[in-house]
Amino acid sequence: MTKLEQLIEQLCPDGVEYKRIGDVVDYEQPSKYLVKSTNYNDEYETPVLTAGQTFILGYTDETDGIYLASSDNPVIIFDDFTGAFKWVDFPFKAKSSAMKMLKAKENSAFLRYIFHLMGNIGYSSDEHKRLWIGIYSNFSIPVPPLGVQSEIVRILDTFTELTTELTTELTTELTNRKKQYEYYREKLLSFDSEVDIFPLAEIAEISTGSSNTNEGLEEGLYPFFVRSQEPLRKNSYEFDETAIITAGDGVGVGKVFHYVEGKYALHQRAYRIHITSPKVLPRYYFHYMRKAFLPYIQKSMFHGSVASIRRPMLNQFPVPIPSIKVQERLIDVLDNFESICSDLNIGLPAEIEARQKQYEYYRDKLLSFREMKID
Repeated sequence: MTKLEQLIEQLCPDGVEYKRIGDVVDYEQPSKYLVKSTNYNDEYETPVLTAGQTFILGYTDETDGIYLASSDNPVIIFDDFTGAFKWVDFPFKAKSSAMKMLKAKENSAFLRYIFHLMGNIGYSSDEHKRLWIGIYSNFSIPVPPLGVQSEIVRILDTFTELTTELTTELTTELTNRKKQYEYYREKLLSFDSEVDIFPLAEIAEISTGSSNTNEGLEEGLYPFFVRSQEPLRKNSYEFDETAIITAGDGVGVGKVFHYVEGKYALHQRAYRIHITSPKVLPRYYFHYMRKAFLPYIQKSMFHGSVASIRRPMLNQFPVPIPSIKVQERLIDVLDNFESICSDLNIGLPAEIEARQKQYEYYRDKLLSFREMKID
């Protein structure tokens, strides 16, 4: 028998009492903790929080109206419009008046137990209406004796800690591998003056596509390359070839590159580069462009409402062309490095997701109680 089973048998053998969340949790409005200025700077000390996915919006130098959360005085911040929530154990200021600060009522429940239990409820809303008073606070939750709550918290926090450690380790490994790849790419693709250099327009066919983003589908027959890292899909295609794709404007300029072989569709502000010279292997050019194109365009990039590439900039991009044998060796080395990074990049979220599912499985098991029958 586990320690938790012993505690349940000892403290609540006949089941546990169920209560409204509002009966065990107090809330506070954020009015006096709201940030006045959005002049955020990472050099400032106090984080400005939202309960949504972004969590830390920035840092402020305001010194008044700080919520003094700490490891000894934690709080749950709750988004009153979406039902999203976060655990906070450090001083902060709030961004939204729709945020509520939640604290456990004295001697009724541990706040950390409530936090895990709120994840088990899994409630969210896309309606623009206040949730806490009318809906969320009325959810019925199991409230076992404090000794049982404490053991559940210990078990679930252990799962959370292990997941965090694993995420940190894998993220560090991925970062190191990417830096190693970039280091060797820089070294391998730096040539002396003996290598012939040609402007891109002399070795490739360059053009844009004709499709718009709103034509993209979640599922389609062909990849549809837009201006971001993730391609869309489409049921028709514009090109059937081997090409290198790059963004023509937006935040992906000089950072988004795709290598494609076969049929594909292309956004009207994305460029295709189809190598036509027999002296250049397309895969070699793909690696070289990723190494050298961003520094090149940063010297001459046009800035309007967004950064953008003009066609002459592509035409004149200088490409060193070593022998085919050298290109083949470079491709082999750099593809191997890229494969390692890609495997880690795929494995990292998959491993984290597996750990999260494991946590959720045990959370659901641990927080399922037989309701006490009250005569």
